[in-house]
Amino acid sequence: MNIVSTYREILKKEQGFIKKKRGNRLSVALIYPNLYHIGMSSLGFQVVYGLLNKKDGVVAERFFLPSEDELLIYKGSKSGISSLESQIPLNKFDLIAFSLSFENDYINVLKILELGKIPLMAEERESIYPIVLAGGVATFLNPEPLSLFIDIFVLGEAEENLERIIDLFIESRNRFTTKKELLLFLARNEKTLYVPQFYQVKYNKDGTIASFYPQEKGLSEKIKVSKKLHLEPVACSSIISPDTEFANRILIEVARGCGRSCRFCAAGYVYRPPRHYEMDTLISTIASILKKSRYLGLLSASISDVPGINNIMDLIHKKGGLFSISSVRADSITNELLEQLKRTGQRQVTIAPDAGSERLRKVINKHLDEETIIKAVSLIAEAGLSIKLYFIIGLPTEEKEDIKEILRLIKLVKHHMVRAGAPKGRVGNIRINISCFIPKPFTPFQWLPMDDIQDLKEKQKWLYREIKKEGGIKTSFDVPKWAYVQSLLSLGDRRVSYILLLAHRFNGNWKKAFKYSEINPDFFVYRNRDFSEILPWDLIDHGIDKKYLEQENKKALSAIESSICYYGVRKCKRCGICGSLSL
Repeated sequence: MNIVSTYREILKKEQGFIKKKRGNRLSVALIYPNLYHIGMSSLGFQVVYGLLNKKDGVVAERFFLPSEDELLIYKGSKSGISSLESQIPLNKFDLIAFSLSFENDYINVLKILELGKIPLMAEERESIYPIVLAGGVATFLNPEPLSLFIDIFVLGEAEENLERIIDLFIESRNRFTTKKELLLFLARNEKTLYVPQFYQVKYNKDGTIASFYPQEKGLSEKIKVSKKLHLEPVACSSIISPDTEFANRILIEVARGCGRSCRFCAAGYVYRPPRHYEMDTLISTIASILKKSRYLGLLSASISDVPGINNIMDLIHKKGGLFSISSVRADSITNELLEQLKRTGQRQVTIAPDAGSERLRKVINKHLDEETIIKAVSLIAEAGLSIKLYFIIGLPTEEKEDIKEILRLIKLVKHHMVRAGAPKGRVGNIRINISCFIPKPFTPFQWLPMDDIQDLKEKQKWLYREIKKEGGIKTSFDVPKWAYVQSLLSLGDRRVSYILLLAHRFNGNWKKAFKYSEINPDFFVYRNRDFSEILPWDLIDHGIDKKYLEQENKKALSAIESSICYYGVRKCKRCGICGSLSL
């Protein structure tokens, strides 16, 4: 089978894909740098696809990391990888736009460029087109580890700035004779665009950043991140496919951001302020979608926190629909919510205590005590549902006793699952997911190191052995070496681009890349940073006061909780975001 017939078979299974004639339209290669079933499970990727193709003067076609079978087909190809919709080679597009949600996909960016016959280094791409862009949440956390490969980073929420940026491209596409002139025009006229080649970084003798500033006139020292404050229309997936994590479901965003203020969670900070849709807007959108499909996926940082969520669920049931959700907050679980989930066929409820001890939950600002966790577990068990629990190891200030507390809490959960479920003859399964803490930019933990890989392995071995003794509990763990790579790509500056390039040249062998790198990756992963240090992501402006993050860091290390985000409830000036957005 050739690539044309392979891709046509994929398109036959889809509903809603768009295929336009190119003509004089601006052509955009929209790339999710992972496999098809992962990329098509990303609502953000699908929203951007819809926004681009909504414009008459634009044709956007999709690319993904080729599967092993597709790679075998491409091996003999001279033109490189091609688009899903029209099987046009990557290097024949005007814009190449990567959608990046996860740092560990960065190496796939290089793989796809190489498969598309595109020079990897931005400085090696002399002709004006194609321009290589990157957007997505990973880029507006810290774009620097990709800065040698990307021409332009689009920082922020696409609904707010994408149309302006595309209009700028259409306006300027034939005005300039060099790529530098075009990029400079774009950067000067759209303050949410970051062009790395126009910013110079200097370093101190100890390897820390001494200065970071623009070299060209008319460029901002800080790049503003776009945010859409009024969420209309509702963000929904535009394509239905059976080959995704949410098979044949239309994904619907019911809220954006989270006000809970967990100190390890980047999404809780960079998506501030937390925003909800108007209930009438959500209801009318969902009612319209149910005419096309019975199967929905409701997306939110915490679905149970969404105002009027029970009304939404009632509507879906009355219209004969079915829905799935992700995790819920333990403190907002009710019998009514669980009954709604049972009616829709959901058999498992996911909650995230994150830490086993009360002390460590205060460190991370979880606002969740053991009594509340156990109450939620009992309600889940009484409803005859299974439970999945998320924990994190390697958190700041973690001690051996905190690891033992994870085991104790798991045993307590099992006890209450059995006690509440046994009388009704339906004891649900227990699944445990234990991940490694990764420090993230724009959180109070951005100055702190990741835990040592060997220490993480020892904690995992102990937990696995002890949990196994309990029986009847399925447990999965992160791989510490991949957590290390993600921490490197989360916390690194533009020098990490060279390590990334080595990893690509060694076919994904990061251990070999570290061995041959002139830069010590431990400098970025295992080092405490001073509050006065210039951080690689300091050029990005989310509107969050760095002093606020510093204060939250100090509270965390003293195990002091702070209150949640009160946006929309009362005026608050703590983090600075509301003032920066003139709310």
